Amino acid sequence: GFKVEWDKVLIKNLINNISYQLTKGQLNALYEILDDIESEPKMNRLLQGDVGSGKTIVVLLAAMFVVSGGHQVAIMAPTEVLAMQHLKSLHELFRTQEISELKPTSLTGSDNSRERTEKLLTISSGEAKIVIGTHALFQKKVHFNNLRLAIIDEQHKFGVMQRFRLEKKGDVNSIIMSATPIPRSLALTVFGDRDLTIIKEKPKNRPVIETLIISIKKIKQLLFKLGIQMSKGQQVYWVCPLIEEAENITLSNSNDRFTYLKKEFSEFKVGLIHGQMSSEDKECELKKYKDRQVDILVSTTVIEVGIDNPNATVIVIENANRFGLSQLHQLRGRVGRGSERSYCFLMYDGNLSDQAIQRLKTMRETQDGFEIAEKDMALRGSGDLLGTVQ
Repeated sequence: GFKVEWDKVLIKNLINNISYQLTKGQLNALYEILDDIESEPKMNRLLQGDVGSGKTIVVLLAAMFVVSGGHQVAIMAPTEVLAMQHLKSLHELFRTQEISELKPTSLTGSDNSRERTEKLLTISSGEAKIVIGTHALFQKKVHFNNLRLAIIDEQHKFGVMQRFRLEKKGDVNSIIMSATPIPRSLALTVFGDRDLTIIKEKPKNRPVIETLIISIKKIKQLLFKLGIQMSKGQQVYWVCPLIEEAENITLSNSNDRFTYLKKEFSEFKVGLIHGQMSSEDKECELKKYKDRQVDILVSTTVIEVGIDNPNATVIVIENANRFGLSQLHQLRGRVGRGSERSYCFLMYDGNLSDQAIQRLKTMRETQDGFEIAEKDMALRGSGDLLGTVQ
């Protein structure tokens, strides 16, 4: 192990300067993590907090603590959209001169070769103190100067070896974050291989999200309901499992659904976002949605993590029986972020298997990410604890 020591007064000052008050759960989680970073043994911690409980601010404060001691921090996210959101949060939360001096750097697959070369130099020299990126972070050409903390967000999106390769980039303390940890990680905490930090509370005044299971045959009634919500000025997400029509698979796709909804909702603005779009196009579409220039956003699971729009009150998930519990819970967490009552429609087509019925019922009956993760483990088993199968 190794210690990272610095001044906790700095963290207290940062907390006092944030525009809102942290919950008791967030503060407890933060100080638990800081004590662990300061202790001799290597930290290996799972930060579990439900969707919307404010895990990001906790790890950003922990990152600032490590950086203030002259060390580097890597934050890995599964999508460019989420990585950029973290970078934005960092600037918004700590609007001080210090942030620009820390040279926060993003490293993603869409960097051009010149940008990439420059970024790799600032990382290897230690000039870039906080590096936020996607899978690009654990590639062979990325060398850190003195990496002391690796934070892996939405850990259920990464493989065992991918997480391990990032943790091998320095003498690192590691935090993995998730609202619904994969069964393997959950089992490791049970056997004591990982310490567990839980944020139980959610910010005050968060509404309950009403979850309904409906057949695709009732799509017309659903469209009527959406029309009412949108005419009140509220916004909608519509999620499809595929981007375009695929051979041998009769699942809905975002391109066809986009065309259909444009025809059905001629008086509203319909937007489209999916993984094959460039990061600029995705960013642009999300900005339009956030600025309320789009009423209904048709999407693939690219919006599953990190998208925060308090004005969105309805999410429709097509072929919901094809998604895992974690994914469904994450998608549902895109709504209910404001004070208005919110709805999640789980739409299915055709006959459902017994396990699919169980999954959808679980979603309807509970909003608790911990309970959902445990149910997931009961349904799927814990994977391979000594190997890499999740």
